[in-house]
Amino acid sequence: MNLLYKSTRNSDKTVTASQAILKGLADDGGLFVPVSVPKLDVTMDELKDMSYQETAYAVMKQFFTDFTEEELKHCINSAYDSKFDTEVIAPLVKVGDTYHLELFHGATIAFKDMALSILPHLMITSARKNQVKNDIVILTATSGDTGKAALAGFADVPGTKIIVFYPKGGVSHVQELQMVTQKGENTSVVAIHGNFDNAQSGVKVIFEDKELAAELDAKGYQFSSANSINIGRLVPQVVYYVYAYAKLLENEEIQAGEEINVTVPTGNFGNILAAYYAKQMGVPIAKLICASNDNKVLFDFFQTGVYDRNREFILTSSPSMDILISSNLERLIYTIAGQDAQKDVELMTQLKEKGVYEITAEMKEGLKDFVGGFATEEEVKETIHDTYQKTGYVMDTHTAVAAHVCAQYRKDTKDEKKCLVASTASPYKFVRNVMTAIDPKYDEMEDFALIDELEKVSGFPIPNAIKEIRDAEVRHTTECDADQMKETVKNILGV
Repeated sequence: MNLLYKSTRNSDKTVTASQAILKGLADDGGLFVPVSVPKLDVTMDELKDMSYQETAYAVMKQFFTDFTEEELKHCINSAYDSKFDTEVIAPLVKVGDTYHLELFHGATIAFKDMALSILPHLMITSARKNQVKNDIVILTATSGDTGKAALAGFADVPGTKIIVFYPKGGVSHVQELQMVTQKGENTSVVAIHGNFDNAQSGVKVIFEDKELAAELDAKGYQFSSANSINIGRLVPQVVYYVYAYAKLLENEEIQAGEEINVTVPTGNFGNILAAYYAKQMGVPIAKLICASNDNKVLFDFFQTGVYDRNREFILTSSPSMDILISSNLERLIYTIAGQDAQKDVELMTQLKEKGVYEITAEMKEGLKDFVGGFATEEEVKETIHDTYQKTGYVMDTHTAVAAHVCAQYRKDTKDEKKCLVASTASPYKFVRNVMTAIDPKYDEMEDFALIDELEKVSGFPIPNAIKEIRDAEVRHTTECDADQMKETVKNILGV
C-alpha cells in the first residue's frame, strides 16, 4: 500500500513521502501528515530480538512507502553506524524506578542525532527519485541542538547547502561552540538578535516567500527544512519508542501487552508527537506525559485547551525547550479536529494574528492520551542533585525536567505503570548547570575544567563532540537582526 501525505491546511492535495521530505513545509504553510498512521506489521515478540537498525526499517517502511527496501536500508545503515559511541545506538538504563532511553550517543550528543543522521540520506534519495536538479538549501532555526545535529548531518553532502539561525545568548556555551566551529564548505551559521520563536517565525516567512523561491530557482536552489516540521525528521523519532518498548520486553522488565507511560521533555512538540504516532502504530503506551520548563505554554494548553503564547519568554537552563510556539502541535490539532483543514487554518490564523486560540470541547476529548507537567529551575536542580545522590546517575537539565514531571505525575495520580523517560541530551552539553546542581562549589571552575570534573563524577567518558570543540577554530561569526534573515540568506547564497 502506498501511504500518501497531505497538508494540515489543505486536505485535498496529496504527495508521496519523498515529495513531503523534499518540501519540508507545504506550500500553504501547513505541515505534512500521513493520510493515516500505519500499523506495525511485526509483533513485539519479533521486534524484541531486532537491532536498532532492523527496528528502524520495520517502522520506516510503513511510512516511506515510495522508497525501495534497498534505498531505505541504505539510508538507515549509513545513518546508524560508528558515529554513535555505543553499539546499541539508544541504550536503555534503569535509574531508580524509571527507565531512561539515552538518545544522546550520536555525533553531537543530543537526541536530534537520531533523526538528523538519517535525514540527509532520505533527502538525497528523495531528490533523485523526483529528478530534482537544483541544490537543496536546508534552512533551519535552532534552540540549541537541532542546529549542530543538522550541520553535522549535512556538512559536505553533495547537492546541499545548510544555513542555521540560532538566538544569540539563548543557547549554552557548549551548544554555541559546537555550531560556530562547524566545518564544511556548504555550512553557514547565523546568530540572530532575538529569541528562538523569532528565528523559527523568520524561517517560516522565508519558506512562504514565493518571489524568493522563484529567485532561488533561477539560481539553481530550492529550500527544504531540517526542523521537526519535516516529516523525514519526525518519522525516525517514532523508531525509538518502538525500540524502547521491545527492549523492555526483551529485558523482562514488562510483560507482553503491558502498558507503559512515556515522559518527554518538550519544546517544539516533535519528540512527543513521535511517541503519539508510536502509540497509534500499536505500541502499548498509556499516557504521554508532556514535560515543560518555565515556558509552560504546553502545560497550560493541556490544562485549559487554550494555547496562549502572549507571555514572557524565559531563558532557562534547558534552552532547547525555551519555545512559546510549538510548531508540531499543529499536527496534533489537525488530528483532534478530525482532520479538518479549515478548522486548523482558523486556529493557526488566530495564533499568528492574536497569539492565542482555544480548541473546542470535542477536540479536548482527543487529548485524553496526554498529560502536561512542568518543572521550575529549582526543581530541575533538585532532580539532578537528588538523582545523583541516590543512584550516582548524572542527567542533563532537559532530562531532569522530564524526570521531575514523571515523578510528580506518579505521586499525584498513584499510577503504578512503568515509566520511560526520553533522555534527550548528554550532561556534557550543559556541564555548568549540571555540575553546580550536584554541588554549588563547582561554580568557580571554568567550563573545560568542569568537563574533566564531570568525567570523574559520572564515569561517562568525555564524548568526541566535546573533545573536538576544545581547540577548534571559530569559523562562523555572522550576526543579524530578526527582520534581516531573508537578506542574510540571499547574501550567503549570492542571490
